Amino acid sequence: QVQLVESGGGLVQAGGSLRLSCEASGRTFSGYAMGWFRQAPGKEREFVASIAWSGGSTSYADSVKGRFAISRDNAKNTVYLQMNSLKPEDTAVYYCAADSTVRLVTRTAGYWGQGTQVTVSS
Repeated sequence: QVQLVESGGGLVQAGGSLRLSCEASGRTFSGYAMGWFRQAPGKEREFVASIAWSGGSTSYADSVKGRFAISRDNAKNTVYLQMNSLKPEDTAVYYCAADSTVRLVTRTAGYWGQGTQVTVSS
């Protein structure tokens, strides 16, 4: 079992920045691909970003490319999502995800966090 706990969400004005963190526990963190997904009210959950277990490969949704950056610190069992130039359409609950069976988590995952709210005001 892997437990994931997100933090760092909040309210920010358009154009601002936030950094989300997701701390993992329970299994060897370095063996897991990690990802971030988000779900806005009334919409389906969507992929945001993913990073391979080594940190050597990343993937981003087109809507966040150039604005968001995913990184990980395997020594701290933590994955981060740096979000810059935030837009009101980035408002959503952001979920951390982990999976040991894929190189990148882009569709679904074996483990999910409880989510953290990000609200971007215009």
